[in-house]
Amino acid sequence: MQENYLAKWLNGELSEEELSEFEKSDAYASYQKLKEVSSTLKAPEFDVAQALESFKEERLDTAPKVIALHPFKKFLRVAAVVAIMIAGSYFYLNSLDESFSTQLAERSEVILPDNSEIILNADSKVTFSEKNWAEQRNVTLSGEAFFKVAKGKKFTVSTDHGTVAVLGTQFNVENRENFFEVTCYEGLVAVIYNNKETKLPAGTSFLVINGKVRDTSKPERVEPAWVNNESSFESIPLSYVFDELERQYNIEVNTQNVDENLLFTGTFSNTDLNMALKSISTPSRINYEIEGDNVLFYAEKTPQ
Repeated sequence: MQENYLAKWLNGELSEEELSEFEKSDAYASYQKLKEVSSTLKAPEFDVAQALESFKEERLDTAPKVIALHPFKKFLRVAAVVAIMIAGSYFYLNSLDESFSTQLAERSEVILPDNSEIILNADSKVTFSEKNWAEQRNVTLSGEAFFKVAKGKKFTVSTDHGTVAVLGTQFNVENRENFFEVTCYEGLVAVIYNNKETKLPAGTSFLVINGKVRDTSKPERVEPAWVNNESSFESIPLSYVFDELERQYNIEVNTQNVDENLLFTGTFSNTDLNMALKSISTPSRINYEIEGDNVLFYAEKTPQ
C-alpha cells in the first residue's frame, strides 16, 4: 500500500483501482472502524465571538508566562520517567532477600545456594541474599536453627544478640528474647557477643540469659535434641521451658503460684503433649490442667 493512500482515502480522493487495492490491505479493517467511530464524535459548541471578547478584557500583562513544551520533548520526559521506574523496579526486585520461616508447631528445612543446610525449629525465620551469596555467605536468624555448613568461604549467622562465624561445620543457634545460645557439634565456631569473640570447639556451648553469660556443660549429643523431636534443657528457668512448650504445640501456657525462675533440667517430647506436660510438672513439683489449647500450671498447694 502506498503511504499516501490513507490521506487520499480519508479525503475521498482514491481512484476505483486504488480503493480496491487499499481495501485488500491488512490495515483497512482497522482504519474503517476508526473512521466509523470518529464520524460519531461531535465537537462541543464554541462561541468564537464571545471567547474573543473575553480574551480582550483580560489583563495580559499580569498573566503568568507559560512556555509550552514541544510534544516530542514532553514524550521524551515521560519516557525517561518510565525508564527510571523500570530500572528501579529491576534493581529492587533483584536486591530482595530470600526469606524462610516456620509457624508454631512447625519445622522446615532450607537448602542454601552452596548446598549448606538449615533446619528451622518452630517459630523461626532465616533471611539471606541469594544474588550476593557467592561474595558473602551470611544468614540472618530469628528463632532457632541447626546449621550444616558446606566448606568454603566464611559463613556468618547474624542475630540481634551477636554474630556466629564459621568456615565449614555443624552448629546450633537459638536467638530468642533475652536468650542466646550457640552450640558447636563439629569444627570450630567463633561467637561475637558484646564485641568480644569466643571460640567454640566441637562439644562446647555459649549461653546468655537476660544479658548474663552462663556456664554450660558439654552437650551429650551430636546434634540438637529438637531435631529428633525432643526439647532438652539444663538449668534453664521454667519461663523459657514454657515458651518452648508453646512453640512446639501451638498452645497458650498460664501459671498460678509457680516460680518461673526455678531452674529446670530435663527433656520433653515434641510429639506427645501429655507426656511433655508430665515431663515438666513432675520434676518441678507442680500440677497442670488442660482446657482446649490452654494449659495451666499451678503449685500443688494452690486451691482449685
